[in-house]
Amino acid sequence: MKKVFFTIMTASMLFSCGGNSYKSELQTPAIEDFNFKVEEFADMAILRYRVPDIENLTTQQKELLYYLNEAALQGRDILFDQNFKYNLPIRRILEAIYVNAEDKTSENFKGLELYLKQVWVYNGIHHNYSSEKFVPEFTKEYFLEEAKKHSDVADLEQFAEIIFNPELYPKRVNRAAGVDLLLTSAMNYYEGVSQKEAEDFYDAMKDPNDKSPIAYGLNSKLIKVDGTLKEDVYKIDGLYSDALKKVVYWLEKAAKVAENDAQRAAINELIKFNKTGNLKDFDTYAILWVQDSTSQIDFINGFTETYGDPIGFKASWQGIVHFIDFSANKRAETIGENAQWFEQNSPVDARFRKDEAKGVSSRVVTAAILGGDCYPTTPIGINLPNSNWIRAAHGSKSITIDNIKEAYDEAAKGNGFSKEFYWSDVEIALVEKYKSTTGKLHTDMHELAHGSGKLLAGTDPDALRAYGSVIEEARADLFALYFMGDEKMVELGLMPDKEAFKAEYYSYFTNGLLTQLTRIIPGNDIEQSHMRNRQLVSKWVLERSKDDKALEIRVRDGKHFVVVNDYQLLRKHIGELMGEVQRIKSTGDFAAAQKLVETYAIRVDRAINQEIVDRYNKLNLRPYRGFVNPIYTPVFDKKGNFIDLKIDYTEGYSEQHLRYSKDYSNL
Repeated sequence: MKKVFFTIMTASMLFSCGGNSYKSELQTPAIEDFNFKVEEFADMAILRYRVPDIENLTTQQKELLYYLNEAALQGRDILFDQNFKYNLPIRRILEAIYVNAEDKTSENFKGLELYLKQVWVYNGIHHNYSSEKFVPEFTKEYFLEEAKKHSDVADLEQFAEIIFNPELYPKRVNRAAGVDLLLTSAMNYYEGVSQKEAEDFYDAMKDPNDKSPIAYGLNSKLIKVDGTLKEDVYKIDGLYSDALKKVVYWLEKAAKVAENDAQRAAINELIKFNKTGNLKDFDTYAILWVQDSTSQIDFINGFTETYGDPIGFKASWQGIVHFIDFSANKRAETIGENAQWFEQNSPVDARFRKDEAKGVSSRVVTAAILGGDCYPTTPIGINLPNSNWIRAAHGSKSITIDNIKEAYDEAAKGNGFSKEFYWSDVEIALVEKYKSTTGKLHTDMHELAHGSGKLLAGTDPDALRAYGSVIEEARADLFALYFMGDEKMVELGLMPDKEAFKAEYYSYFTNGLLTQLTRIIPGNDIEQSHMRNRQLVSKWVLERSKDDKALEIRVRDGKHFVVVNDYQLLRKHIGELMGEVQRIKSTGDFAAAQKLVETYAIRVDRAINQEIVDRYNKLNLRPYRGFVNPIYTPVFDKKGNFIDLKIDYTEGYSEQHLRYSKDYSNL
């Protein structure tokens, strides 16, 4: 491909005269002066986030933060390739046209610009939530004509066919029942391998007596060579080597300025894992990472979550760097300190509870950078590691990302949503009064829940197969909802009073039954695991409330609304479902998981779906939100010593992605 020349100037470093004359200019802008909104397109609103209190970090911590940020960004191309094997060449052709096209006023150019913005936001040509391929609003002829001018790719016709033929690679991740989930998915974790072949391949590796099993297949692509299955492992001198070398380069610099020996040991073990690809090394790293409970700065870097694999073995590249928000962390500390109480008072069979909630670390954090599968769209809560035996023996870390939640809340003020979708002024007032508090607490408790409960001896952690992610997310939501309604939360100072939990119940079930349908194109089913989980919980509880009317849907003026008549009965039903979901998880009951998900989680009422979308569109809102990252520039003295960071919040969405494609194009 011809070289694309970018007009964006990237300052990689600044130099200071040094000495005692240097004065840091790093300061967090006031919330009332900060512009959280960047732009909107298609179904996406792009926001920016503040990084409060970064100026209070020590010089060493700022240096560590910068190196970890760079390591998080270096894996960007890995995720594009994992999502679909043709994403990278397609992205580069589109970027070349976007930058170099002579006429940038035509409808074709505007359509290509929209398509490219979607490719950037979802890390490929498929939607991150629906998994469906985007429909281009420019012509095939325009694409081919412009691509020939600005790229030297020989097989442009092939890429044009991929973009414009709706029958080719229609879904990135297919979760439909009764079909081969691998052969019908476009994701790039397998090559010419059927679902049965992959499952049999990994099942044959497992030892049911192994009490510390590795996460089989986590960091590899499974391919077929001369009829034989083979893993192409992600590691230096293996698959994705060039990108991982850059990751390791920055991790090595980070290790030298680590806050303490525990953090340094974890970083060095992660470096080792990137070199060996050995999943035993990954487990060692995960244990060291969990045991580092004192560092203010922390990170997630590498192959982590398996949502992008329809059968749940392969992990996507993910990167995020964050530091403890001391002003808000008391909430998380209180939750972590009472983890054993939550475990022992859980409404599940005693056989499925942990005897001891070990090493549970809960933190409220400030995100400094988002990367990989956390960028541009990001979770607001994370619990890791995912290994069940590590959680049981060594514990886990749960984080709630408060500055991302701040951006969501600030950008949503005055948008008319609650007036349109909540039943009455009573519910509107309830949610407006408490939701900011209860929403954060729900995230805290949801992430704690991922480290709760236990598998019975001999239960395969992968027994639930394609339904495992939905069941796990439902388990976590149910845990959070159940305990938010407990008076213990008021006693611990986590809830302001006994009424607050009602705001979370009302908003949760309104979302699960109705408003999350704004994200579903009428005629489609629900694909994304978290959305499936919320509908599963909501529809099951609604059905359970058929006789006692604890929860119901009412119609007024042709519009559907959720109404809660009895919050305590509602909590009772939440506890009942929680018990069943934990049983399914703990025993590996695939048939029960399949029935629960297929019955409640996937299909939607087409008429209600259309109604909700129409009502939402009248508000001129976007159902999804993504982010641009701040720009960090290191400051060095004349001797080359790091002395400070500068942070810039003004970069635009397209400018950022073009810069990332220039500076972090490692594959």
